Amino acid sequence: QVQLVESGGGLVQAGGSLRLSCAASGRTFSNYIMGWFRQAPGKEREFVAAISRYGSNTVYADSVKGRFTISRDNAKSTLYLQMNSLKPEDTAVYYCAADLDSAVVARMGRNYDYWGQGTQVTVSS
Repeated sequence: QVQLVESGGGLVQAGGSLRLSCAASGRTFSNYIMGWFRQAPGKEREFVAAISRYGSNTVYADSVKGRFTISRDNAKSTLYLQMNSLKPEDTAVYYCAADLDSAVVARMGRNYDYWGQGTQVTVSS
């Protein structure tokens, strides 16, 4: 199985920055399309960003485009999400996810096979 562990969440003021990390198990990290999702209380899980196996293609939700940057280091089997200019609306539990069998990056959670436990991001106004 694939195990994913997020870290880096916390409390930050609006306009601030955080960097989330997701450490993945296994020697074949580059085989996975990786994504970030988030879920706020009372809301459904939503797509944030995704990155192709070698990082050549990235996709972002409109709500975070220009503020967030997804990246990966395959040598370290780690996925990152750099979050700048944070807004209170970004408050949510953030999850990383691995897609082992899709041909292209996907926005739908159903395409992802493994999920981390989540890390809380809280942005105060």
